[in-house]
Amino acid sequence: MLTPTSILESALYVDDLDAAEAFYRDIMGLERIAKVEGRHVFFRCGGGVLLLFDPAQTVKPPAPDAKLPVPPHGAGGAGHLCFAGTEDEIERWRAHLDAHGVSIEADFRWPSGGRSIYFRDPAGNSLEIANPTIWGL
Repeated sequence: MLTPTSILESALYVDDLDAAEAFYRDIMGLERIAKVEGRHVFFRCGGGVLLLFDPAQTVKPPAPDAKLPVPPHGAGGAGHLCFAGTEDEIERWRAHLDAHGVSIEADFRWPSGGRSIYFRDPAGNSLEIANPTIWGL
């Protein structure tokens, strides 16, 4: 059976691209790699890419002569994304987020092992930093 080797991109939808860009750049420390004003901003994260889109723009079909005919897409409501972190990194992230006024919604250990912390980005998306052991990785 053919199976993908990994996830290359993950997308979240945000209502304020400027606020989201500042959060992911300044607080999460991600490197911006692309931006189209009013439509999207993309960040490198490890071996993958985090795509942040304005859903009001991505539901529009591409122009007939578009160089990149990406089909319409989008989502409503808060999404979820989990970043990987070691136990030590999770503790450091907790202190870093607290120092930047980002509230931790949950901090717990999974019954199967590993720890997760949960918090929100400016658009209300649920973000998590977890030890990969929660998935047996």
